Amino acid sequence: MELVTKKRLHLVSGRANLPLAEEIAKDLGVPLGEANIAEFANGEIHCRFGESVRGTDVFIVQSHAATAEMSINDAVMEQLIMCDAAKRASAKRITVVCPHYAYARQDRKSEGREPITAKLMADMFRIAGAGRIISVDLHSGQIQGFFDGPVDHLTAMPVLTDYFSQLEDDVVVVSPDAGRVKVAERYAQSLHADLAIVHKRRLKGKKNTVEAKDVVGDVDGRTCVLIDDMIDTAGTIVAAAELLKGHGASEVYAAATHGVLSGPAIDRIKNSAIAKMVITNTVPLPPEKQIDKIEVLSVAGIIADAIDAVFEDTSVSEIFGGANNS
Repeated sequence: MELVTKKRLHLVSGRANLPLAEEIAKDLGVPLGEANIAEFANGEIHCRFGESVRGTDVFIVQSHAATAEMSINDAVMEQLIMCDAAKRASAKRITVVCPHYAYARQDRKSEGREPITAKLMADMFRIAGAGRIISVDLHSGQIQGFFDGPVDHLTAMPVLTDYFSQLEDDVVVVSPDAGRVKVAERYAQSLHADLAIVHKRRLKGKKNTVEAKDVVGDVDGRTCVLIDDMIDTAGTIVAAAELLKGHGASEVYAAATHGVLSGPAIDRIKNSAIAKMVITNTVPLPPEKQIDKIEVLSVAGIIADAIDAVFEDTSVSEIFGGANNS
């Protein structure tokens, strides 16, 4: 007797960014499965899939982000529990889809007696049963090596460059610090624009404290586009924008994949020299943070294409022409 196995894709989501997961499901043309996530009185999280996942290719979507209902640590724990549930329900393959990967900035020891929490995250997902990770614009590329399995590193660059290609002025792509130069250079090439760099320094021993120092490159009378992977408290990007204005920039835009926007970020952006800040929906933007200066673009199509490629065993890097690996 000859048996023909049928591949089945099962997509489920945590609660941190359900609108993005629903958009991904729509682009894939598949229903979003029921994870039936609930909390006990003491705050412990429980999950039970609403249908059998035996032998299926399970993709578990969860943005590692804080919301009004949950902390970023709750979001991570929720995805880990969903992975364990899928493993114990005999899923054939488990892929965690984390559009925003938590603790990515803790990817090395910058001072003594510090953890490398980005590696700890990868270890926890492996033990929970994940065989593969899909993420968007990791803070640093080496995080891909922290996970003992395939990591599909996607980039929001096609979405952001499509938006900024509409600018008709003399555009300069600006890196807000030396660490983002390679990324900014890719954007500059894609937009056929010049490149400039803001030199900054972080004050040793002080978190979220940045001094912008100088600008390398010609920005006088030109439209500047600041590019970063993440905007958290907005200190770096706002200081860079003020510096660019001081060097004669006619207009300053800012772009980032992950709009975390915590603490004083919204007030800083409101009162800054930034004309428009463009972010993506890897992190949900609550209504109270939705201001006129901020525009949100969707990465659902990019993530859906990557999930489809993984499910069909075709190339993910071809989606981006290899630009996601450089």
